[in-house]
Amino acid sequence: MRVLIACEYSGTVRDAFKAKGHYAMSCDLLPTDNAGHHIQGDVGILFHGDWRWDMMIAFPPCTDLAVSGARWFKEKQADGRQQQGIDFFMLLADAPIKKIAVENPVGIMSTAWRKPDQIIQPWQFGEDASKKTCLWLKNLPKLIPTEIIRKDVYANQTPSGQNKLGPSPDRAKKRSLTYQGIADAMADQWG
Repeated sequence: MRVLIACEYSGTVRDAFKAKGHYAMSCDLLPTDNAGHHIQGDVGILFHGDWRWDMMIAFPPCTDLAVSGARWFKEKQADGRQQQGIDFFMLLADAPIKKIAVENPVGIMSTAWRKPDQIIQPWQFGEDASKKTCLWLKNLPKLIPTEIIRKDVYANQTPSGQNKLGPSPDRAKKRSLTYQGIADAMADQWG
C-alpha cells in the first residue's frame, strides 16, 4: 500500500509501515527526526496531482483543539485560532483518500464534528504510559489492544495523574510523539 502519514515529524508511524513492506511517506511543517521518505511542507499538496494514496493516518496539531487547553478557548475562538484548527482537522478528515485515521486528544472535535470512533491508551499497546487518544476512522477497523499494562500511575505521570513534562520550548513536540506500540499496531492491523 501507499501510506501517507500526515503531520508526523518523528517518522515513528511511517517507519512502522515501511517495516511491513509498504511505501510510506511522512509530511510535516517540521523536518523529520529520522531519515526516510519525508516532505517538509504543507500536506494539502499531497492530496492532488500525481499523488495517489491508499491510506492516510493524520496527527493534526491539537494545541487549539484539546480539552487540556480549555481555559484558553475563549481567546482562541475570538482570534480565530480554534477555527483554523478545526478547518485543518476537517481538511484531513475529508481528504480524497479511501482509508483515513485522524488522531487527536480528547477535545472539541467531538462536538465540532462528531464523536471519535475509538479512544485508545498507550497502555493498551504495551507502553508504560497514559495518554487518552481519540481516533476518527474512515474505512478502517478499530485497533485491537495488543498488550495491556494496568497500573495506578504510569511512567509518564506524576502521582496525581498529571503528565510529568513541565513547561519547556519543546514540550508540545515531545507530547505529540506517537508511542511505538500504537504505531506497530496501526501497521500490523491496518497494513
